[in-house]
Amino acid sequence: MKKYAQVLLLLLLLPALSFAQSRIDAKEIIARINRGEAVNYKNARIEGNLDFTQLANKKLKKETDTEDQSKVYISTVVAPISFTNCTFSGHVLGYFNPDNFDLSNGGTVRNLTRSWVGEAKNEVYNANFEKEVTFLNCTFEQSSNFKYSEFKEGVSFAGSRFGKEAVFKYTKFEKAADFNKAQFQNGAIFKYVKFPQQPNFSGAAFAGETDFKYAHFPEGVNFQKTQFKDFANFKYTQFAEPLNLKGAAFKKEGDFKYTQLNGRKVSSTYFLDKAE
Repeated sequence: MKKYAQVLLLLLLLPALSFAQSRIDAKEIIARINRGEAVNYKNARIEGNLDFTQLANKKLKKETDTEDQSKVYISTVVAPISFTNCTFSGHVLGYFNPDNFDLSNGGTVRNLTRSWVGEAKNEVYNANFEKEVTFLNCTFEQSSNFKYSEFKEGVSFAGSRFGKEAVFKYTKFEKAADFNKAQFQNGAIFKYVKFPQQPNFSGAAFAGETDFKYAHFPEGVNFQKTQFKDFANFKYTQFAEPLNLKGAAFKKEGDFKYTQLNGRKVSSTYFLDKAE
């Protein structure tokens, strides 16, 4: 009878054990990337800041002659990286400017505080990704910043939740980008992004200010059942067909000034009608 009870207890505990997240130090992941190894984690909690901008292969991209311009350093992730059902406790960085970003705070990138005392360093650090990048059903508890990052292959943040502001300003996606059912809970910036292939934002939910200003969708975009819960900025955005807005919801006002579809100006009324 005792043995039967132990077996029953083990069976009851199996579901909890299967969903438990192992704890991984972010430095361990960076060490693997520095060795050129593929990264593949499932059901893990990543502790500390995952900073892709300070890799061993970091190189100075350019240095200008004027004192007010920044030195730009580029780190390159050369192998595929994949995270499934992972939680990131710290910042996830593909862009870092030490003059205006304090890694110790939990504020959004939109409300940066200076982290230095005295003269500015005038240095900027970026990360590029040569292989596939996958963050599937992940949770980002702090800021995630991929400003200016280049993704050479496919990239997916499908089903992921961004607890703080997510920044993809000037990001270069050379292949399809998948944000299907992603949840942006504190704002998202896709300003100046050109999507050379049709991105997937179907079922995504945007809370906080959403910025697609100057974004370009030459192959169309999928916004089916996407929810824009707060202000959505599509000023100067260029769309092309197919533009899928079926079931999309615009809960609050947005800016559609100078927005174009196939080279012609369209108003907010067009988007609201298409979303019905």
